[in-house]
Amino acid sequence: MCEKIQKVNSWLGAVFGDQPVPHFEVNTRTVDVLYQLARSSEARCGEAALLTEDLKQKASEYQSEGAHYRDVLLQGLGLSCASLSKPADDYLSALVDTAMVLGVRDTSLGSFMPAMNHLTNSLLEEEKSNRRLERELVALRNRLGATMVLRSSLQEDINKTVTSQSVESAKAEERMLNMDFVTAKAKELSSRRERAEAQLVSRNMDKSLTHQAIVQLSEEVAVLKQEIIPLKKKLEPYMDLSPSPSLAKVKIEEAKRELMCFLDFQAVISSQLETNMDFK
Repeated sequence: MCEKIQKVNSWLGAVFGDQPVPHFEVNTRTVDVLYQLARSSEARCGEAALLTEDLKQKASEYQSEGAHYRDVLLQGLGLSCASLSKPADDYLSALVDTAMVLGVRDTSLGSFMPAMNHLTNSLLEEEKSNRRLERELVALRNRLGATMVLRSSLQEDINKTVTSQSVESAKAEERMLNMDFVTAKAKELSSRRERAEAQLVSRNMDKSLTHQAIVQLSEEVAVLKQEIIPLKKKLEPYMDLSPSPSLAKVKIEEAKRELMCFLDFQAVISSQLETNMDFK
C-alpha cells in the first residue's frame, strides 16, 4: 500500500509539475485507481518515447538519403534546383507529392507500381463494397415500403377494431339497461301477482275461475268439439229421412237441452274469462 502511494505521489508530481496536486481522499479504492492510471500513463509515455525516437531516426535517414541524392544530382549530372526549368520543377514537385501521398520510400518505378496496384485494388474493393451497400439499401427500401404498407393496413384494422368495440360496447350497455329494466319489470309483475293471489285467497275465490282452470276448460271444449265431428258425419245419412213426429219431438227436446247446456257452459266460461281479465 505504501509503495502504491509513493508511486501515485511521484506520478501526480510529474503530471502537475510546479502546480500543487489537488487534494483527494486517500483510501484503498482511490489509491488503486490512481496507481492503475499511473502505470498506464508510464506505459503510454514509454510507447510515445519509442515512437518519437523511431520517427527521429527515420527523419535522419531521409535527410541523409536526400543529401546523397542531391550530391549525386549535383556532382554526377550537374543538376540543381536553380538549373531546372519551370515545367521540370513542377513535374518534380508533382512526383514528390505523389510519392508522399502513396507513402513510398522513393520515386522509382518499382516503388510506384506496387503502390498504384494497391490503390487500384483498394478502389475495386470500395466499388464492390459500394455496390453491395447499394443492393442492401434497395432491399431495405423495399422492405421499408412493405413495412409501411403493412403498418397502414394494421392501423386500418386497429381503427376498425376500435370502432367495432365501441359499437359492441354501446350495444352491451344497452342490453344491460334492457336487462335491468326487464328484471325490475319481472320483480314488479311478481309482486303484483303475489298481491293478486293474496287478494284472491282473502276473497275465497273459486279455483275454477282461475286462468289455468279456464284454459283447461277451453281445451276440454276443443276436445269435445273434435269428438262431435265424427258423430255428425255418422248422422249425415239420416238427415234426409222424414222422422216420426213423436221421435222428432223427443230429438228436438234433447237438442234444446243440449243447446241450453252448451250455452250455459259457454256463458260460464265467458264470465270466468271476464272475471279473470278484471283480476288482471
